[in-house]
Amino acid sequence: MSDAAHIPLPRPGAGADKARMDEILRVDHAGEYAAVLIYRAQRAVFEGRKGRDGVVHDLAEMQDQEAVHLARFDRLLNARRVRPTAMTPLWRLAASALGAGTALMGEKAAHACTEAVESVIEKHYADQIAEIGERDPALAAELKQFREEELAHHDHAIAHGSREAPAYRLLSSVIKVGCKAAIRISEKV
Repeated sequence: MSDAAHIPLPRPGAGADKARMDEILRVDHAGEYAAVLIYRAQRAVFEGRKGRDGVVHDLAEMQDQEAVHLARFDRLLNARRVRPTAMTPLWRLAASALGAGTALMGEKAAHACTEAVESVIEKHYADQIAEIGERDPALAAELKQFREEELAHHDHAIAHGSREAPAYRLLSSVIKVGCKAAIRISEKV
């Protein structure tokens, strides 16, 4: 018999709902934390540069919205006694590097980053809303509002030239793969 035959499968029952809700809150907290850091790093690159006041203002507004989301997940983690992901130190570095790197490539690349990240996050939120809608309608309603704000960021990025970024398709694909991997890892670790 192989070792795989000895790995127990997850079973429904007592604690299964809480375990899944813990995963949802943990990954959403990690995502909002990363979003704040991406926008902060992008702003740091653009601040003080001639002709960049508009993008700095837009990034500040998006960062502020993400900070509201993050604060909400901070409160939920504390109230529901859920630990954050152990990957936080790595995500801090990755998000800051992603934000600074795309901003150094220019405004359009910074917008391409936003578009790619938000396209993954809005789908992730939509899936969670469908999953928990009946079980936790209050949280589902909050996630719906957060999703709408993420979609607004996505649409803003497209309107400001995200798809004109250098190597847009490659940049977008790499960021999306990274986001999806971070989601899977943050749920469990």
